[in-house]
Amino acid sequence: MRAINHYPCRYYGVMSKLELLSPAKNLEFGREAVNHGADALYVGAPAFGARAAATNTLNDIEALVKYAHLYGSKVFATVNTILFDDELEPAVGMIRQLYNMGVDALIIQDLGLLECDLPPIELHASTQCHNASIERIKFMESAGFRRIILARETSLEQVRAIRAATSVDLEAFVHGALCVSYSGQCYMSQYLNGRSGNRGCCSQPCRSTYDLYTSDGRLLIKDRHLLSLRDFNASQQLASMIDAGITSFKIEGRLKDISYVKNITAYYRQLLDSMMDGHERASSGTCKFFFTPDPDRTFNRGYTDYFLRQRQPMASFATQKSLGKRIGEVTSVGRTSLTISGVEPFANGDGLCFFDSDGRLQGFMVNGVQGRTVIPNVMPDIKVGTPIWRNNDQRFEKQLAGRSAERKIGVRLRFSSADDGFTLEVEDEDGLTVTRSIAAEHQPVTGSLEKASALIVKQLSKLGDSPFVAVKMEDTTEGQYFLPASVLNELRREAVERLIEHRISYFHPADCQRIDRCEPYPSTDLDYRANVVNSKAEEFYNHHGINKIERGVELTADYDGKALMTTKYCLRYELGCCLQGKSNGGPQVPLQPTDKLVLVNNTRRFQLEFDCHECLMRIIALK
Repeated sequence: MRAINHYPCRYYGVMSKLELLSPAKNLEFGREAVNHGADALYVGAPAFGARAAATNTLNDIEALVKYAHLYGSKVFATVNTILFDDELEPAVGMIRQLYNMGVDALIIQDLGLLECDLPPIELHASTQCHNASIERIKFMESAGFRRIILARETSLEQVRAIRAATSVDLEAFVHGALCVSYSGQCYMSQYLNGRSGNRGCCSQPCRSTYDLYTSDGRLLIKDRHLLSLRDFNASQQLASMIDAGITSFKIEGRLKDISYVKNITAYYRQLLDSMMDGHERASSGTCKFFFTPDPDRTFNRGYTDYFLRQRQPMASFATQKSLGKRIGEVTSVGRTSLTISGVEPFANGDGLCFFDSDGRLQGFMVNGVQGRTVIPNVMPDIKVGTPIWRNNDQRFEKQLAGRSAERKIGVRLRFSSADDGFTLEVEDEDGLTVTRSIAAEHQPVTGSLEKASALIVKQLSKLGDSPFVAVKMEDTTEGQYFLPASVLNELRREAVERLIEHRISYFHPADCQRIDRCEPYPSTDLDYRANVVNSKAEEFYNHHGINKIERGVELTADYDGKALMTTKYCLRYELGCCLQGKSNGGPQVPLQPTDKLVLVNNTRRFQLEFDCHECLMRIIALK
């Protein structure tokens, strides 16, 4: 039974806890994220999550909750798809099971769930809710959400304004893949093949190749990844994000491999730890890493900090694949080998890549190494001066494949005598204390008291593979008594087991009572972009003053004149042809301000519309 916690508001300016939030594809990935410093995890529930390929059994989630809670870390379950009417009841049943096993919060998109009989679990508004304006975020707070996951497009200036206008916790992405469309506002996958991104089944059409034409048929660009973005990396803006009022920093990647989770979590753990002045950490323990974290060495398409500071070039036209880390340039080309500048050592099995004369990504595997000279498995057509990236680093992957980190909770131990034996008191860094006593004869030591006390201290401090490390050990008996090592070991083992149980129980979340203030929704009607596909969602909006509601395209299949994507990414800007005259120094194409643009993918054609007042681009299907 959870205690009741009404969660007092956390206002900007008050000392806050900073939370590093990592992805947990499964139980193994989640444990490693905790080991590498995650203060919280987000994990796919058995169904209804926005990554259908990253679901977990309830048993695995329960095991992950216990492991995370041991370190004071939290677990948030994603149930963030929109739901059809016949899915509401099973979704609520599953949510009750998640609540009963101690999941700390639920990440949701479908507001119809707020009209259901949910257990008193903390609710977070998914980025799929299109949390992109102060008005929207204030409404979500009034509806009872404890945390808002901001749209990736949110700038630091907007964060500051949101923080000043609200008291709800603010979570923001700091690293990983970017959706080109506003989350929750993309219907391209649904339109093309019936796989709805709002229902966790996105086919990622933004990573496909497209041709760009003018509406009168003039070809401008052929066969390029015109909607594919670089990956997000806000590490250089982390201090500014903290100052603006973000308290949870989210790493994207529930579909990434385990080396990515380890490396990127460790990298941001170190960064956040260096910025804790005036803040508290959101979980316990200290991490030790057996490698040097480096985000360039794992999957990335090149990096951008997107709209945090200002609009900047962010496209990855040439490839949707990982580039990895730039390591040098070709200095000479032989018949079966090539030499590369730089200091990065090579290893057999490394994957190297480069852009050819047509600007297309090419790659090869290293079959042999002689200093700075590598022997490719297939000799590429490459020229001196060509930049080289490594997108598969064998040495680094080998480091991460093994034990790459440990996380220990500091404890103080106090050994003392009792009337019928001895007592060991263990207090952890959070002030949690357990005591374990053992019946044993008070047998005086015949030799050196100093040596006997040192033996007791040494034996009781051997915490080994447990989650704990002794930071202080006090022997109040001063070595007066002899105890066999086996007795001391048993006393220590039982105390450690009791402290583990106590910590897991202590960090079990309290009940969170949601209070909906029933404030009016900040508009008079809703179109398809509200993603309403069930009667409970209609009820919710009706209760908040909306009477005119258009059903979502997942039900109507009506795409006529509708934007399939709404995005702050602008193709004109990327091509150096901004209608507002903003320059990015990017490639120029023969494009006039009056030209209408059309994207073509196979036989599918899409009109591009540019809203320069709002600085938005919309993609609309053409018949």
